[in-house]
Amino acid sequence: MTMDRLSQSSSDSPNRDPKVLSIECLKGSSKADEWTGDMLQTGDIVEELRIGASPTALIRFKSPFKNGKTAVNKILQDSYKKKETSILVRVRRGPHEFAELQACIVPSDSSGKKQYVLRSITDPNYVVGFFDRTETECFQLQASRTTRMVNALTRTRLQDGYVSYPWERRMQELLSVPNSSNFLSILLLPKVSDRIASRYNDVEDTLARANTWLNAAQASGVPIVFMNVQTESLLTKISGETASSTVNAGSLSDLSNLANVSLYGFEDYHGVDIGVVRAVRLWYAPIGGEFSIEIKLKEDDTKLGFAISRTEEGFIFISKVIDDGKENVAATRSGLSNLYKAAADTSRLLVVSRLSNQRVLPWMVSSTGAIRCYDTVSLSQKLSLHRHTKVPILLHVFLWHRPLASSSVESTRLSNMSTSVLPPQRARRPNENQIQPLTHEGSESDAGGSVSSDESQPMQLERDTAGDLSFRFNNFSMSNNWNNTYIALLLYSGLLLELRAGFSS
Repeated sequence: MTMDRLSQSSSDSPNRDPKVLSIECLKGSSKADEWTGDMLQTGDIVEELRIGASPTALIRFKSPFKNGKTAVNKILQDSYKKKETSILVRVRRGPHEFAELQACIVPSDSSGKKQYVLRSITDPNYVVGFFDRTETECFQLQASRTTRMVNALTRTRLQDGYVSYPWERRMQELLSVPNSSNFLSILLLPKVSDRIASRYNDVEDTLARANTWLNAAQASGVPIVFMNVQTESLLTKISGETASSTVNAGSLSDLSNLANVSLYGFEDYHGVDIGVVRAVRLWYAPIGGEFSIEIKLKEDDTKLGFAISRTEEGFIFISKVIDDGKENVAATRSGLSNLYKAAADTSRLLVVSRLSNQRVLPWMVSSTGAIRCYDTVSLSQKLSLHRHTKVPILLHVFLWHRPLASSSVESTRLSNMSTSVLPPQRARRPNENQIQPLTHEGSESDAGGSVSSDESQPMQLERDTAGDLSFRFNNFSMSNNWNNTYIALLLYSGLLLELRAGFSS
């Protein structure tokens, strides 16, 4: 009926091109089907408007629309005021193709005066309006659909946005240690090359020190792997003669002189007074991640059952655990002894990474070469206070095999039924990059009276001013079990050295 009416109108006045109400796409869809046939497009001729949510309350307006866009905007305004914002638009594309859009009426002030547009129900990003055009113009727009698609592709730009994120909840749920990252690093400052600390070794020397520290830590049994290394710039105030190189702000050619220097300065009208120290940050990670162990204490606990020591590289590790099934000590109840046995079987150190969620890892190497790390004396005092106050101890240790965590927890549940806590694991054969940790020159600290010793022999504490070791035990007496284990390890080490000498020859 509509086509006959239009044809009759055209035949009655052939020189007149009638005005029709057409669609104007104001905002593109966020979906890939924006240009499909069931979506409204610029140039579509509006045939009918249905306002209302329920079929009984539908108000219909059919073409031709007298006064075009102005009249339709008045209709939309009245409907919006009556809170009848649901609308269905039926359009014609070509002689026999039709499409519909279910939308809602929303106000728009983009044109400077109050206008109303339609926002798609299924895609809120898709917005259309109305425009007065001749029927010929609409047909031309419909025929240029492919060209308009190419133009839209050229004009479309990616836009950025913001999305809210539940950081607090995620950091509590997804991190092994709540609100604390697993990214581990140590900062190495360049070493001074003279007594008055006016010259520093180059970056290559600092990188070599970082490489040495990592290899030595791995060789001692610390289960860590290399992640990344980077140079880090630190600002300092220096004199003109101290800088290894200077940078002139007006000359980029000076940048080529900074490839390997550890300290350079900036020139200004008053001379070089701001320097940049190039340190090296080494990133590493535990092989199997971190595992938390909660040591719950009882009223009758007189010792914790373990002792701590420190490697030359600054790592705190469990050096002794009471291996006596008759004693119900905290280390055995918590499963700490399980992991310690597994570490000994695989030539690994059971490194303590956190105490009460506080990191106890080495974090910096000073310009004199001393490693900044945690003191075993203060750690032992804190563990002893835990034992006296009966406050549970939360330890995090480095793992070298992820299934060990579940194995340790399960074996702890069965500790009263069997003395074999963990399934036996084949010991790793030492190689050039991994040697078996037998003896350590680092200090051994009794964690709150954990390891039994001969109290008739006094223990003497000796401070080390070099900064790499906090103290040593002198005249430390071990039980017969420890003596036997120590002798066996020494014999095994001698056999390995003989085998290695035979292979190398």
